[in-house]
This record gives sequence, structure tokens and C-alpha cells, in this order.
Amino acid sequence: MNIRVKSALALTTALTVVSPAVAQDQSGWSLAEAAEPYAGTTVDVVFLLRPGYEAAKEMIPAFEEETGIEINITDLPYENALGEQVRDFVAQGDLDVALIDLVWIGNFAQNDWIVPMAAIEEQFPDIIDPDLDLDDFFPLVLDAFGSWDGTVYGLPFDNYSGLLFYNSCMLEEAGFDGPPETWQAVMDDYGPALTKDGKYAYALQSKRNETQSADSFARMIWPFGGSFLDAEFRSNLSSEESLAGLNFRQELMQYMPEGIVAYDHAEAVNALAQGDVAFITEWSSFYSTLADPDTSRIGECLAIAPEPAGPAGRKPALGGFSLAVAEQADDDEKAAAWLFIQWITSKENARQYLDLGGVPARQSVYEEEGIAESFPFVPALVESWQEGVPEFRPRFAEWPEISEVVQQYGTQMMLGEITVEEGAERIGTEMEAILDKAGYYDGDKPLIQ
Repeated sequence: MNIRVKSALALTTALTVVSPAVAQDQSGWSLAEAAEPYAGTTVDVVFLLRPGYEAAKEMIPAFEEETGIEINITDLPYENALGEQVRDFVAQGDLDVALIDLVWIGNFAQNDWIVPMAAIEEQFPDIIDPDLDLDDFFPLVLDAFGSWDGTVYGLPFDNYSGLLFYNSCMLEEAGFDGPPETWQAVMDDYGPALTKDGKYAYALQSKRNETQSADSFARMIWPFGGSFLDAEFRSNLSSEESLAGLNFRQELMQYMPEGIVAYDHAEAVNALAQGDVAFITEWSSFYSTLADPDTSRIGECLAIAPEPAGPAGRKPALGGFSLAVAEQADDDEKAAAWLFIQWITSKENARQYLDLGGVPARQSVYEEEGIAESFPFVPALVESWQEGVPEFRPRFAEWPEISEVVQQYGTQMMLGEITVEEGAERIGTEMEAILDKAGYYDGDKPLIQ
């Protein structure tokens, strides 16, 4: 696939914003005509209790009116979404659309619970929007969230990246004219200057759950050139690069609040919002919380930049989802489901989705004139999506089990109960045992993450 990469700074090209109700292009294809055979079909989908899904809910009535297709939504907290979907697929239940986290796609694809996009195109050529334009999705995002082993299954939906949120006033008072560009600058310059009088430079959310493994542990190994696994799926955590990142995290704790190992997202965001820390690395979706005067005291001092770079460059945290057609759906449901998926993630709807609080993965919407001024997090988000690794957290089915191992020993490292080297060795040993049992080393499973 020849996917172009647009410049992170190309935010000034004016594009025509098309109303969501307008679904006909120069080829004569229209949403209403494509959906006519499937009017009256109900599409069952899982949504999360997050702003991007509330934005989609506001848009969906227009789709239902245009198509006659009903979208039946089950709202779930994130913690329940994987288990509920897996149970439904195993039981051949009612779900017609799979909501797929970055780290679930290998599981869903290898179990044949989702339909490749190419199969949808072959079976239902008349429902494919000629203006679907996969090239318009950020390549990193489409690869990470929608693809597995070179096959596109789903389209990116509710996607975000790790960003550096900072208090520009605190930085200016300490003599800095901008945020840290590198992690080494955080350690050498910003940390010492900003940690004083009961205030701290940085809060790294590190609670013993997925926050520890993804937001804390993984965030530090990748920029330093490390990784969870090498090419043969053996642990790479005891490599010089991985240990450099983990030891860096340990040393950086001197510039973090006491009890940082108990900080989840809410605590880290609140620490910045209340002026207790100068910066945090958090998901782009927290911008609204930090910009809201009801939940944040820093007001116009709030600023956003990409995550700092390490020796291996910027390797920001990746988070988000894709929507794919469920294999268990009948033919009418599959067609109706794909019509909905391509509509809610379309170029035409991207601006409205953004305005309502969602984060689209379409490159073109971020090039519209005035976007950067209306949404200050956009330039940093776009830049962060130029670099990174899809396997920031390995995307195979075994990740949840491995994540629990990382949570245990990663926490013990930070608390000083074991050394970084001991923790890396223990994680590696238990991680390899999990992968061995799963069949990666005897050839039963391909070495794909």
C-alpha cells in the first residue's frame, strides 16, 4: 500500500467541509442508495464511556435517517469491553461490530472473529465508498489499530497519542522558554530547576495495573532503543538499551511526587491541573479536562508538546481503537456494519467528529485552516503520529497475561524492592514461559506482534 505521510506542520491548507448528510460523490455513489437493501437492519456495537463515543452518538441519528439502518449501542467501561466481546464471539452472539483496542487486534484476527476489509469489498462491492481513501489515515495509526500481519481489518476510531502537557508559567518562572525536547534535558535541567518548595517537575502515572505496564514501563524503554522482544521473540528487556530506559525511570523518580507508584491517570492529570507538577506525559484525550476551568487551575498556562525524545528518537505512547465487522454477523448485518464503520470514520465526517470531542485519524482534517488554533493539542498530536511503533505494547493475544507480569515487577523496581536488572530478568523469564506455552517457539504461532 502506497501511503503518503503528510508533514506534521501542514495545517494551513483550506479544505471544503462536507455536511455529514451529503454522501454522494462525482462517481454517483451515495450512502442512501448503497444502504437501501439493508434498511431495517440492526447493527449491534459496543461503545465505551469516553468522549469520542459520546461524539459518535450525537452523529449517529443522521446515519440512521439516511440509511434506515439502526445502530444498537451497548455502553461498557473499558475494563469490561474485552471480556464481554470475547464471550459474545465465543457464543456466536449478537455483536456485529468489533471494537478493537490496539492490543486486542492479534487476538481477534487470529481467532477469525473479524472480517478482513478485502473480504468485505469482494462480497459487497456496491457498499464501498469510492472516497474511502485509506491513504488519508495516518499510516502509523492504520497499521497499529486496524491491521494485523499486513491485512487491514478495521478502520481507526477514537485514537490518541501520548503528549507532553505542561504548565508554561512554571517553566517560564524557572527560566525556560519552552518544554524539554529530550528526556535527558528533563533529567539534567528541568528536573532540578522545577523540583522545589513542595512542587515537582514531573508526574509519571505508574499505578499497578495497565497504567504501570503501558504508561510507565513501556514509555521509558522505547525512546532509549529498547523493546519487550527481539526478532526471535526472546526477551529484550535485559539489553543495554532497555535497561538504560528503566534505570533512567528509576533515577527520574527524584523529581516526581512521593507515592508516584500509586498514581493513575486521574492523579497525574490532577497534579498538573492543580499546579503541583510542571508537566506530565498523558493521553491526548485529557486535553479537555486540563483546559476546563472547572477541573483545572492552570488556565492559559496550559501548553502541549510532543513527548520528549530519547536516544532512539520520539517513541510516543499509542492508544485507541478500530472498528471492524464481526465474522458472526449475517450477510445483511455485515454489509450494514461496514456502511456504518466507513461512515463514522470518513473524511466527510472527521471535522464534525473533532468538533464534538472525538479524535479522528484522518490526515486531511488536521490540514484545515484554523484547526491548530481551535484545538491546541493538534500540532503535537500530528507530530507524534509521524513516529512511534505499532507494538508499543505487543498486540498478540498473550499481552494481558504478560502485562500482569510487567505490572508486578515494574512496580517492585520503582519501589526499590528489586533492582532494575533483577526485575528485567524476571519479567523476561516469565514472559518467555508464557510465549513458549502459547506455541511461538515451536512454530505453532507466527512471530507477529
